[in-house]
Amino acid sequence: MDEMLREYLPIIIFLGLAIVLGAILILAAVVLAVRNPDPEKVSAYECGFNAFDDARMKFDVRFYLVSILFIIFDLEIAFLFPWAVAFGDISMAAFWSMMLFLAVLTVGFAYEWKKGALEWE
Repeated sequence: MDEMLREYLPIIIFLGLAIVLGAILILAAVVLAVRNPDPEKVSAYECGFNAFDDARMKFDVRFYLVSILFIIFDLEIAFLFPWAVAFGDISMAAFWSMMLFLAVLTVGFAYEWKKGALEWE
């Protein structure tokens, strides 16, 4: 039993350090946080809306479109990296299926470009 507890000692030490460090960082944020942010900090950021407005207000759908396009092309890269790493060991079927995948995404990108989804006014 003593041997088993000795094997878990590094995990317990790591867990204790993580809890202590987490508590220190939370307390430091509470103590050092700025209570009155300047107007620039609460101004409209990225999306163009005020930071503390009504959450149910209407806004342009293009924000959703841009985020969906980002996710689509981000996932494309996420699938492309493992394929590229294993490129030397893959079969021809794997190669052509990735080419088909890239072709479908390229056609989708060209369609979005032609429709003007990437244009911002």
